[in-house]
Amino acid sequence: MGNDMDSNARGATPDRGGSSLTIPRFTTARPFGLTLLITGIIGWVAAGILILEKLELYRNPDHVTSCDINPWVSCGQVMETWQSELFGFPNPFIGLVGFTIIITTGMALLAGARFAHWYWAGLQIGVTLGAVFATWLWSQALFDIYILCLYCMIVWAAMIPLVILTTVRNMVHGVIPAPTPVTRWVADWVGPIIVITYLAVAASVFFRFIHVFID
Repeated sequence: MGNDMDSNARGATPDRGGSSLTIPRFTTARPFGLTLLITGIIGWVAAGILILEKLELYRNPDHVTSCDINPWVSCGQVMETWQSELFGFPNPFIGLVGFTIIITTGMALLAGARFAHWYWAGLQIGVTLGAVFATWLWSQALFDIYILCLYCMIVWAAMIPLVILTTVRNMVHGVIPAPTPVTRWVADWVGPIIVITYLAVAASVFFRFIHVFID
């Protein structure tokens, strides 16, 4: 793992122009490790339930999944689409592996581990690709399949703070090069950014399925 000069930072980190950036507490090792652990567990459990439901459907095509609530919220119907197996196997297997890495990283940070710069860069790439994939699945659910999957939405909910907080953490610690004023602004407003993102996703679902809510 090696030394992580980013995580060892205390107080402020100077930029190339000589100014400094105070390290927000949520980007330090243990608070951020807790963030990874919580979001990782939520995503892992949701992905695991989806896998169990899919395996049950393989065994019994007439199986009714635990989130077959109505014609508009039905994991079973979503699992019948090609989008649910984009790479030739059920998508939740990707989530199960990915969230396992997130959980392991979070537990290691809570135990006092330090990771090298390259590890954080790799983690950033991983969560960014995961967010892109989740965004694509969101678009497919709303505008193509036109059916929601409850456990998929739980994964979306876990991905939002995971990708935003990881990105801000890596900006603060220099893994993602960015001007100090930009990094400071993003770090100061990370809470509202997450809330606005949640509201935007919720609004997109509401207005796309507005007839369900008002009937």
